[in-house]
Formats: sequence, C-alpha cells, structure tokens
Amino acid sequence: MTTPTSTTLLQTRQLQVFYGKVEALQGANITVGAGQIVTVIGPNGAGKSTMLNAIAGALPINGSSQGQVILADKELSGVAIEKRVAQGMCLVPEKRELFSTMKVEDNLLLGSYRRYQAGEKNYDDQLSVVYDLFPRLKERRHQAAGTMSGGERQMLAVGRALMAKPQLLMLDEPSLGLAPLIVKEIFHIIQRLKQTGVAILLVEQNARAALQVADYAYVLEMGEIALEGDAADLATDQRVIDTYLGLAKKAH
Repeated sequence: MTTPTSTTLLQTRQLQVFYGKVEALQGANITVGAGQIVTVIGPNGAGKSTMLNAIAGALPINGSSQGQVILADKELSGVAIEKRVAQGMCLVPEKRELFSTMKVEDNLLLGSYRRYQAGEKNYDDQLSVVYDLFPRLKERRHQAAGTMSGGERQMLAVGRALMAKPQLLMLDEPSLGLAPLIVKEIFHIIQRLKQTGVAILLVEQNARAALQVADYAYVLEMGEIALEGDAADLATDQRVIDTYLGLAKKAH
C-alpha cells in the first residue's frame, strides 16, 4: 500500500537498525507526503523511537543503520544529524532535551542557530509563528524553561524545532507523561501545525489520539511494519481496535 496522493517528502527504503547483533528495526519502508501527518503506533519496545532516531541520524554509539533515508529526493543515509537538519528535518525527542536554566525565548532562538550560522538575516522570523501557536510561551518568554509544566515544556520543544523552519517535523511520544487535558491540547496543536504546511511524522503510544489527527498510519510490531493504511481505516480495523484501542476505549 502507498500513502494518499501527495508529493512525497520522506521515504525510507528497507531501513534496518542494529544494536550490536540485535536487529531492532527490520526493513521498514515508510512514506510521508508533503503537508501530511503520518503516525507510527505500536507497543513499547516495538522500535518506534529507533525508527525516528535512524531517520534523524541520531542513533546511539552502539547503534547502526542500513537502508535508505530520502528527503525531498535527497539521499541522506550516512549523512550527519546536523546536515539532515540543514536539509529540512527536525526531531523532537521523547526527553525534550531543553536547557532548563535558560529563558524560554533563548531556548527557542537556539532552534534557529543553524539558520543564523548559515547567514540568514531573518533567522528568527519563526518566533512570531511559534508565539501564535503557543501563546503561553510568549507569556513566559522570560521565564526559565525548567520552571514550566510538562505540557509547556513539550510546547517549547516543538516550538524550538519549528524555529529551524523544517519541512519535516518528527515527534517522539509528545503526549508521554502528560495529564489527559494537556494531551488533548497537544494533539489539537499538532492538527494546527499541519496548517503551517510542515509534514509531521508522529510516533505515539496513544493510538486513539494519533489516529484521530493522522492522515496515514503504520503499525510497528517487534521491529516490523505489521499494518499500514489510511488512519481512519486503521481506527476501525478490528485487529487495531482489539490490540491498541480496546483499553483506551474502556478508560474514556
């Protein structure tokens, strides 16, 4: 199966990841169209974060990858993470990795540092866009990042990535550890992000919420893509309901 008709932005071809001799990701082929939200769902330990790190070039020292990562028709396999960012991809990692003692606005401006280094005169032009998306960040722009709530820190991590003006934004478990009301807000923001034209590759354990915002979805199990299809179709697929949505449904 392929994604709905859209200009292809990202493709992985037979992407494999090894930690030593252990194969953590097996021949993953995924496609993200320009302006699409594509989600990867699956259980803990399925290889979801590993996939994002491999695409971003951010595998740990003991990890290695094979296969192709193609962004906007450019082959990025073997290219350093900094150069992948320069080509238009940004990863918001699960741990957010903010500078807690620095002000909110300084954290945001760090996201545009590559553009500043490249000599772009308007390297900070996304600041108004980020503040429009996240009014709370504007209110707290002089506050230390470490004093913010979990939801606000997630907003800051996403905002910092947007400062780089990416074509592709990769989000690793953006709802992790957040209260239900904040999770709802984060997914509302993800929907709004789509309106800015950025494509989103979303890794999530909250399958119900992910399938509601996504255009297309992949189910990753034990390092392999087990299912794929339109997100709306997978949300009604009995296997997905039984495995990933059943408990969530009872909890609501």
